[in-house]
Amino acid sequence: MDTDTLSRALAAAQAFRAAALAALRHRLEARTIDEEQRAAHGFAWVATSVAALEALQEWRISNGDANPMDGTIARLAFAETIAQLVGGLPMGQNEIFRPADLGLGAAAAKLREACAGLSDGDHAAARAEVAQALVQGQWPSESFHDSSLDAIRDQFRRFTEAQILPHAHKWHLANDLIPDATVRAMADLGTFGVCIPEAFGGLGLGKLVMCLVTEELSRGWIGAGSLGTRSEIAGELIVLGGTEAQKAHWLPRIASGEVLPTAVFTEPDVGSDLGSLATRAVRNARGEWVITGAKTWITHASRSDLMTLLARTLPDTRGYAGLSMLLVPKPRGTETAPFPAEGMEGSEIQVLGYRGMREYALSFDGMRAPADALLGGEEGQGFKQLMRTFEGARIQTAARAVGVARRALELGLDYALNRKQFGKAIVHFPRVADKLAMSLVDLVLARELTYAAARAKDSHRRCDIEAGMAKLLAARTAWSNADAALQIHGGNGYALEFEISRVLCDARILNIFEGAAEIQAQVIAKGLASGRN
Repeated sequence: MDTDTLSRALAAAQAFRAAALAALRHRLEARTIDEEQRAAHGFAWVATSVAALEALQEWRISNGDANPMDGTIARLAFAETIAQLVGGLPMGQNEIFRPADLGLGAAAAKLREACAGLSDGDHAAARAEVAQALVQGQWPSESFHDSSLDAIRDQFRRFTEAQILPHAHKWHLANDLIPDATVRAMADLGTFGVCIPEAFGGLGLGKLVMCLVTEELSRGWIGAGSLGTRSEIAGELIVLGGTEAQKAHWLPRIASGEVLPTAVFTEPDVGSDLGSLATRAVRNARGEWVITGAKTWITHASRSDLMTLLARTLPDTRGYAGLSMLLVPKPRGTETAPFPAEGMEGSEIQVLGYRGMREYALSFDGMRAPADALLGGEEGQGFKQLMRTFEGARIQTAARAVGVARRALELGLDYALNRKQFGKAIVHFPRVADKLAMSLVDLVLARELTYAAARAKDSHRRCDIEAGMAKLLAARTAWSNADAALQIHGGNGYALEFEISRVLCDARILNIFEGAAEIQAQVIAKGLASGRN
């Protein structure tokens, strides 16, 4: 399909988004965004879907006509997305946002009319074409048209193929930690210092590179792709808010992998309401910080050397203003002594997936941290300091989702090629081929939206909306791709011995951590309704 046709369709979709925004703003004149939550979140999905088409169009134009598969992918992506805008967008398995929910019947009719030749056609042949290309080993374009970026992708893809994929499912089933030797090899590739400045031992690269590194490692196992998340968060906290002494001490050690950090923010019964955190840190007579309280869902807490810990240091100051960020060193735990630090205990939380680092509930009863542990030497700045890392963390989570979505598709394709029924491989049955084709379409949409968010972050401008959109769409894609791939496996997909069982469990967490889908939709709707773009 020619670029002009897609450009006209995109302009029509953008006009629909503008109508949706105007309708939401009109409602918010009389009611709060929480009272209009369903309409607001529906608008967020509209805005995210159109942003994905914008990113896809940029990808399509940048690659030209060198790969015929790209044009078919773009056609299917536009057709399906516009059909959803007109007919109903899935916000969840049983939550469909329809134009009538925002009084957009006339705008939807206009969009449908403008895109009639695109969205109303029979796309069975296009889906079959994509599936057949996959059968023949063809994939759509993924080059960045930058030799350095493409070389980094190749390097991490080779590493994943050799060091992660052959072992990941065994590690998952045994609930093993990612082996120390693998962690060391990842460190040698620069995994933990991608965005840390070169002056402090890092690679000094941007979020786009962080995305492709995370994507390739997560394709092998989400645990491998996620191991760098804590280093990314700790590194960004210290780069943006640390004292010069804190930067000089911690950043080189994090970048080299000598120090493995863990993020210690969440508390029982608090969830996303960080202003209600109760863990306290007070100074003793020697100036040390003494920590008391409980934290939960702390990833990689035992085999870590540094906690970035959010605590209330100003007990008389309510809400966010009383919170401070502490850099708390701790001895690395072992299998026999997971939490050897005095004043700190932990218990493992058994989980379906997302293994390799393990989840813990922690309790602190007088654990001490050095006098200089306060990030930046400033009390009451912890929430603000943490907020500055949310964009990068959510973009990285979107990249993890893209990697998981790709692995799900690969597993579904491999099974469909090798499973024979009624005398032929099941990939030749249209319902199986359709699942594969549309999984690839969704993957490319999520991937390009994630890259667009990373580029926005690298331009040094506020991008919480773009980050939220990337995570929102990519997390849904990871889950839908994994679910489709397991369906292709049939009963075998439900067996623990098959890798897709792990990928499905891993995919499910992506819609929850780093801000659940509902939180992302709230951020997007609130930001755009207030005039930010």
